[in-house]
Amino acid sequence: MEKQLVLSVDIGTSSLRVLAFDAQGKLVPQVGMQVAYEPQTTPDGGAFLDADWLLTQTVQAINGIVEQLGDKAHSIVAVATCTVWHSVLGVDKEGNAITPFLLWADSRCAREAEELKRTLNERNYHARTGCFLHPNFLPAKLLWFRRNFPEIATKVRYWLSFGEYLHLKLLGTTACSISMASGTGLFNHAANDWDDETLDAVGIAREQLSPIVDFEPLTFPRPSPLIPRPLFNSAWFPALGDGACSNIGCGAIEPETAALMVGTSSVMRVMTTDEDVKPPFGLWHYRADGQHHLIGGAQSNGGVVFQWLTETLKLPNDWEAQIAEMQPDEHGLTVLPFLLGERAPEWDASVPSAVIGIRLHHTSLHLLRAFMEAVALRMALIHRLVKQAIPAVNRIIATGGALVRSRVWTQMFADALGQPITLCLEPEASARGAAIMALRALGSWRTLADYPPQFGATFEPDEKQHKRFSVALERQQRLYKLAKGWVQSG
Repeated sequence: MEKQLVLSVDIGTSSLRVLAFDAQGKLVPQVGMQVAYEPQTTPDGGAFLDADWLLTQTVQAINGIVEQLGDKAHSIVAVATCTVWHSVLGVDKEGNAITPFLLWADSRCAREAEELKRTLNERNYHARTGCFLHPNFLPAKLLWFRRNFPEIATKVRYWLSFGEYLHLKLLGTTACSISMASGTGLFNHAANDWDDETLDAVGIAREQLSPIVDFEPLTFPRPSPLIPRPLFNSAWFPALGDGACSNIGCGAIEPETAALMVGTSSVMRVMTTDEDVKPPFGLWHYRADGQHHLIGGAQSNGGVVFQWLTETLKLPNDWEAQIAEMQPDEHGLTVLPFLLGERAPEWDASVPSAVIGIRLHHTSLHLLRAFMEAVALRMALIHRLVKQAIPAVNRIIATGGALVRSRVWTQMFADALGQPITLCLEPEASARGAAIMALRALGSWRTLADYPPQFGATFEPDEKQHKRFSVALERQQRLYKLAKGWVQSG
């Protein structure tokens, strides 16, 4: 067992990583490949990647890490993959990509999302699929693509996640894991199958989607020449949703513990094996596999808000020390931080960003602190619903570079949510989680918690500051209603 290695392929929104983990779920030091990239964007809300370019980069990274490992590469017993949910591409009958890889952030389908709300009862749809009729999910994306590119759409044989496309090209076969299916908006939890009512509404045949499987090795007749020889006999597992893997990798695998991830976006997730769990409207319901359910909510806006502010504003080098001296909400600003649109808990993509209360004395530091607080306040709304769905939650584990790098922001989240937050020091939680799933499937791990992750400091909430945040949240909610009414008034 000590010699076993797992190759973990993690394909994200802005970078891909291929890493190696040992049998205890530890990163193999000084080994790994990373490719950073930026999605192509358009003024009307497009966000996508070239599928074949991404495929080439992924294959080169896999070959690169095998070269780095040298003789140790023969100890690779499995190849695990995790990738972004809510993203899709189309292939023709020869298995070649004929559409871009449309990412979760592609919002060109906002009109189709609103139309589907009139076609389908969204409450019933949410009860069946755990998703929302929102531009993030596949129903609106697929309906939009069929309408705007009908000639290409008629040639699409299969609609796939990128993980499915990777396996189709490397293995000659593919399947959709329960995990990836659960994030599409096309999956029926009760049936463990594609949801016929949604497929009919979108005009997609179930034959255009991969068969759904649980987390088990894929069978394939022979490996592609693209696969390095040391991986010919490795077990290749179907791709999992990166959010599910992040929970597993950071140790948030029990209903008492929520995972808070702040990367490009921000999200809170709780894992449970209670198959009867019913999320309130506003939270989604995804899976890690057939047994492990995830309840939570996501904002499109997390680290991207901080990135935009630091690139746009003239901030001093000691900005963190200066905003740490400020009291919560002392700036008096009210902010809706929807640079990439709103998701949980209202799921109304039409509500715009807004800043109310700016006066001549406000500085770039006031704006920075106000936007950072605003992201934490929106997460407080999600946290309330999470506690409603799973009252046992009493601990939060934080992952993602944004919180690890900024202690001030982590404390803001602890104060806004009113719960302790413990930092997870695992640098690659999603990739680690995918590797753990493979090790458990192979019998090397008995449970998902055989070897806990590394943890750092715990940030305790300040009750006085929590009350200040609660007042600010009430004001933000009033602004949200005003902004929504303004949009609806035309």
